Amino acid sequence: MSTTTAPSKAPSVRPLRRLGLWWDGVVDRYNRQPLAIKIVEIFLVVALVYALPLLRPPVITTQEIDFGGVMFGCAAYALIALGLNIVIGYAGLLDLGYIGFYATGAYTVGVLTSYHWHWPFFLALPLAIAVTMVTGVILGAPTLRVRGDYLAIVTLGFGEIIRICVKNIEWLGASSGIKDIAHPNSIGGGPQPPFDRGGLFDIPRLEWNGLVPSVDHDHPTAFLSFGAIDAVPYYWLLLTALILVLVADRLIKASRVGRAWEATREDEDAAELMGVPTFKFKLLAFAMGAAIGGMSGAFYASGQSGYISPDSFLLLFSMLFVAAVIVGGAGNRWGAIAGGVLVYYLPERFREFADYRLLVFGMALTLLAVWRPQGLLPPRRARRVQRAEEEIRELEGEGATDV
Repeated sequence: MSTTTAPSKAPSVRPLRRLGLWWDGVVDRYNRQPLAIKIVEIFLVVALVYALPLLRPPVITTQEIDFGGVMFGCAAYALIALGLNIVIGYAGLLDLGYIGFYATGAYTVGVLTSYHWHWPFFLALPLAIAVTMVTGVILGAPTLRVRGDYLAIVTLGFGEIIRICVKNIEWLGASSGIKDIAHPNSIGGGPQPPFDRGGLFDIPRLEWNGLVPSVDHDHPTAFLSFGAIDAVPYYWLLLTALILVLVADRLIKASRVGRAWEATREDEDAAELMGVPTFKFKLLAFAMGAAIGGMSGAFYASGQSGYISPDSFLLLFSMLFVAAVIVGGAGNRWGAIAGGVLVYYLPERFREFADYRLLVFGMALTLLAVWRPQGLLPPRRARRVQRAEEEIRELEGEGATDV
């Protein structure tokens, strides 16, 4: 006697999977829109993101720490995750020492603008990106011939070597770090204490009494004035850099280089047999990821405090950078950005639970790795593969019999 095992007609849909399906629907609806509608929608979304520190929505605004500074940190982590996504998500390389590139960009700007020379920030920024890219090539040329765990160990050591070097070399400030790093050049005049905020003009922000907004004219933000008081102009500048990198990332991913990265990630040996120079493209991914990490480090060094030290570049941050990419969805640029924002924002949002916030954050990452190993917003290819596997399991289950 045989009985047929009949599975449910539709597999259970967990909340996290619904998020991926919802995102697919958003992307599909956007792609079906006319070009003019697409431009308007992009403009509105970008304007909203720029205005967030001024709108200060009551649900997401941090109370224990300056919201503008938190938004700057979110943009910095999003930029870092976007660069590391090229290495991990596109090329399939596990880099656990990404903090080393972040530190290289920051210290290059610190040395050029404050410690030994007095270059303006926007002159030092391209050189910081170039130095970090060269550092990535120097590290990648001998190490990218190894794979998997060995590559992870080598990059892990690189991140720690950079921190130890800057902590012990007097030319780089040693343990004292570098202070008074030049801020970006203000437009319309820099802030002049005690009352002149500088900038081109002042922009008021909103204050909320529950759900009732009011305009706060007493604490405005000076447009494009970079000083030690207000972090919002730094956020705007870093967000602009993030958008430019995002556009470049989209163009590269759709090019021959992006297809070579995908082939290398899926099966490096097969890609070699098909004529893809995998080492060259892996080295390119490593260099580009390093350059973006150095750019983010340069913006961090010249930020509101204008101070860096070796303790700013602990190996723990490398783990957080990797977690940001994995949490968001390796291989999806939007997932990487979302992961970077969440990894930075959540611990800052719940600072009132100072003794437990990192514990809860770590538990959340663990549960996500168990329930959603592909990330919050995995690339569409990963979701297609998952749906195909579920359909295969469903068909095999319908044909299974117990005797």
